[in-house]
Amino acid sequence: MKFIKHLLIFSLICTILGVSTIIGFYYYVKPELPDVATLKDVQLQTPMQVFSRDGKLISQFGEKRRIPLTLDDMPPELLEAIIATEDSRFYEHKGIDPIGIIRAAVVVAMSGSAKQGASTITQQLARNFFLSNEKKLMRKIKEMFIAIHIEQLLTKDEILELYLNKIYLGHRSYGVGAAAQVYFGKEVKDLTLGQIATIAGLPKAPSTMNPIYSIERATNRRNVVLMRMLDEKYITQAEYETARSEELQGNRYGAEIELNAPYVAEMARAWMLERYGEEAYTSGMQVYTTVDSRLQKAANEASVKNLLAYDERHGYRGSESVVWQPDQTAMNIDEMNEYLSHQPTYGELTPAIVTGVQEKSAALYIKDHGHAELAWDGMKWARRFITDKKQGPAPDNAKELLTAGEQIWVRPLTKTMTETVGTAETTEPEITYTWTLSQVPNANTAFVAMNPENGAILSLVGGFNFVHNKFNRATQSLRQVGSSIKPFIYASALDKKLTLASLINDAPINKWDKSQGTAWRPKNSPPTYVGPARLRIGLAQSKNVMAVRVLREVGLDNTIDYLTRFGFDKAKLPHSETIALGAGSLTPVQMARGYSVFANNGYFVEPFYISRIESPYGEVEYEANPVVVCHIDCPEQDSSIPSTEEVNSAVDQQAEVDSGLQPDSFDFQEEDLTTTADSETQPRYAPQVITAQNAFLVRELMYSNVWGGGDWRNGTGWNGTGWRAQKLKRRDIGGKTGTTNDAKDAWYNGFGPGVVAVSWVGFDSHTRELGRTSRNANLKEDEQVYGGEAGAKTAQPAWIDFMRVALDGVPNQRKALPENIIRVRIDRETGLLTHESDSSTMFEYFIKDTEPTEYVEDTVPVDLFSTDGEPGEAEPLF
Repeated sequence: MKFIKHLLIFSLICTILGVSTIIGFYYYVKPELPDVATLKDVQLQTPMQVFSRDGKLISQFGEKRRIPLTLDDMPPELLEAIIATEDSRFYEHKGIDPIGIIRAAVVVAMSGSAKQGASTITQQLARNFFLSNEKKLMRKIKEMFIAIHIEQLLTKDEILELYLNKIYLGHRSYGVGAAAQVYFGKEVKDLTLGQIATIAGLPKAPSTMNPIYSIERATNRRNVVLMRMLDEKYITQAEYETARSEELQGNRYGAEIELNAPYVAEMARAWMLERYGEEAYTSGMQVYTTVDSRLQKAANEASVKNLLAYDERHGYRGSESVVWQPDQTAMNIDEMNEYLSHQPTYGELTPAIVTGVQEKSAALYIKDHGHAELAWDGMKWARRFITDKKQGPAPDNAKELLTAGEQIWVRPLTKTMTETVGTAETTEPEITYTWTLSQVPNANTAFVAMNPENGAILSLVGGFNFVHNKFNRATQSLRQVGSSIKPFIYASALDKKLTLASLINDAPINKWDKSQGTAWRPKNSPPTYVGPARLRIGLAQSKNVMAVRVLREVGLDNTIDYLTRFGFDKAKLPHSETIALGAGSLTPVQMARGYSVFANNGYFVEPFYISRIESPYGEVEYEANPVVVCHIDCPEQDSSIPSTEEVNSAVDQQAEVDSGLQPDSFDFQEEDLTTTADSETQPRYAPQVITAQNAFLVRELMYSNVWGGGDWRNGTGWNGTGWRAQKLKRRDIGGKTGTTNDAKDAWYNGFGPGVVAVSWVGFDSHTRELGRTSRNANLKEDEQVYGGEAGAKTAQPAWIDFMRVALDGVPNQRKALPENIIRVRIDRETGLLTHESDSSTMFEYFIKDTEPTEYVEDTVPVDLFSTDGEPGEAEPLF
């Protein structure tokens, strides 16, 4: 009894000392304990995501990968696996688990090492939010006190949800949602039991027990988790055996990017960074762009396919590098895999190693595809590149082109799906490819499509490949526009009462420049001249000398002033007659903005690409409010033709307001215009900068650029420079080719119902010409393009391929005549009225009171080929 009495007294003293020690520690560390109430309003750091307007993921930005989930979003097996492995008494303790602590202490005492942890899920949550991972006693004491506070503040489910979203699980993944994506490329709800157990085992050592780092360690840890689930009776023996037999793969998966639009994503990232600062990367905001996924895919495919076609017809420049010399030992498969793993892939352009060459074929080892054959049809195009204007002879066999040991580039020409034997759940169709030899193009491209009704960017391609070169040519590259400028020149002429039937002298110009002591002799391309021709023909066939004469009729200063109506910067336009031939430089986006004025009946809209921004919880943080073209129930507007000064003022005011919607490269001032769910937005209407009648007539000119005119059956038919677009078989499309001096830039700009699109091809170096090609004897006539490069050959094919997709399912648009547009029969040769109705006549559109008043039968011939004088001197024709 005496012993028991002493034991009780000793125990009481120990208890008092223990409690006193705990209380003492608590008050000692209390000033340093964080306010756990912040967990009530915790904002988990999640990456910013960029989407298309139809919800396709384009990109995500941020150091930490996290996909916040609620417990309801997670499968029960995942919760059970975590609890069984990390804290089996989670729903029983109050933040710390004395039983677990004692059990861990016993293990330490018996084994001499800490083989079993004693931290509860709540303690781990406390450490992750408020403490470091340093192994010190004071940190452990703080962790316990914080855990107790957390248990008093939050429910068990709230704690578990925070833990599963917060915990680091390796490879920059935070939370189980991100881990499922990184390691298995799946959503959590789609994981198998074995994959769930793999993720549940990661908290012990996320950097070394993940399947990317070590399949063996990850498998062993997974099996431990499965055994704990079996011990806790969460799974059956059969489920245990099945999950244990699953084979782990050590693959790394990124976010499931659904749409390839990296130039748009980069524009959105820069816009968000400017608006929200560095917090944008961890805000979890969802940025919805104006890009349409279907049209973006079409623009990607059309522009890259067209650029590769241009590059390949100019000849093959040889291999990228030599991996082994003919007298050296060839690499084995492992060595080739290692080498190719360090070579980039540019879209469909894939690196490959030549392993053998036969007479009409070659054996390849292709990155991510393995062994393949390159047939003769895939390389017979590859004449030797000599210069941009000269190619070697067509090759006769594969040995002229390739040597074993070379690293080359290939791309899939066709893809075949072959059904394999098995069930739908266990097998997938086998994909086989037919490959063609290719190369990284030296030239580059840009493509932009926008909605002319409100300026929304529908698709944008800034270059061949973002990985290869991040410079955005659609918004940042100022290039000479060539004949693309002519619709604006002709619009200024129509504003000065010229008509589509006005005769312009298509004859050589010889203007003496006294200051330079030389003559300026602009030439047509090709250098053919037809004499007097109607304005419609001059634009459609891109007659250079006619454009210069139109400019002279309007006046240089008046023309430049008029061009500012389309958003062009007056200070950046050349103050010389060369402006009529496209000496000015603009970006593809600026060109699309200008052409949209013609497409929408004369209204100025600014391009924008950010539609709205949502918080991680779906709340609207920002919503664009662009100006729109009003068609019905419009506010009363002055119907008179606006003056240039009035238009410029309206355009400048709108640019200032809309600048918050544009990328920096659009050269607008920083201003903000947002709407939120709590604010009411009034619609804003686009200013009218040219009359509907003027826009209609310019569209007529651009229809003729595609469809030409005349009567082919009677020998009067003619084509415009954009005739290749006739294959679209639509009369409601129009456009204009553009080729600069020496063919350094090639453009096609045009429109269809609801869309304006601009295609550009050129070298980044302004000194290099696009050149010309000769006929390739190895290719059929309908398989190739040759001759001098120009807008119609070099840029328009991408525009046609894009429009084929963009207008698919869109009904042909009937021509709607604006008020005061009339249609009269004229003589094709003179543009005058006629009493005839045969093939020598046609119907033409005029603004009322500008139609001809004389009949061709009543006129007296004049000398139409007078010599050129100085601007302003009288001439029989313009």
